[in-house]
Amino acid sequence: MVLILTEDKRQPGAAPPPPDGGSQAGFVAIAKVTKTQGRKGEVAAVLLTDFPERFATRKRLFALNDAWRDQRRELELEHHWLHKGGVVLKFLGVDSISQAEELLGCEIQVPLAERAALPDGSVYVSDLAGCTVFDSGREIGRIENVQFGSGEAPLLIVKGDKEYLVPFAAAYIENVDLKRKRLDMKLPAGLLEVDAPLKAEGKLDEKKRQIKD
Repeated sequence: MVLILTEDKRQPGAAPPPPDGGSQAGFVAIAKVTKTQGRKGEVAAVLLTDFPERFATRKRLFALNDAWRDQRRELELEHHWLHKGGVVLKFLGVDSISQAEELLGCEIQVPLAERAALPDGSVYVSDLAGCTVFDSGREIGRIENVQFGSGEAPLLIVKGDKEYLVPFAAAYIENVDLKRKRLDMKLPAGLLEVDAPLKAEGKLDEKKRQIKD
């Protein structure tokens, strides 16, 4: 079984949606506005989704800024285009630079129920938040975040007696039970040491080849 992280990628340092409440409950971010684009109200955003093509069918979106005190703004997407690894969005009624500036820093979200359907063997990042990690039956801690980087596998930030960085790699996964918020893994000896995740990532290519075989 090969599990992949998809759709709701978080930016470095950003916390995942709270699993049981908070301003993000019931929604997932698919983009974040970084700047205005042009003079007609367009905004440029970084993508937080593996499905940018779905902007073509997603007309109702929601914007949320921390300063808005959990008050989402519902927006209608007029048109969009992908640009330099990100996306440019034009919303109905946002027709000037000053109106576009009101969206700076906002997360562009969709309801959880409207997320793209995943193929078997896939899991959303936000669904991992709050899961308890077990290593060969021993409880390690709770997943607080997911860190994407240059390594072969994303790193789970797991907090227990201390903070651990655990590669989310198919070679180490025994079972994922999202209903029970439980992730069972079988980690190599020594991986939970301070520098182990960096060393472990270098071995993932070989392990992935073994899985495919």
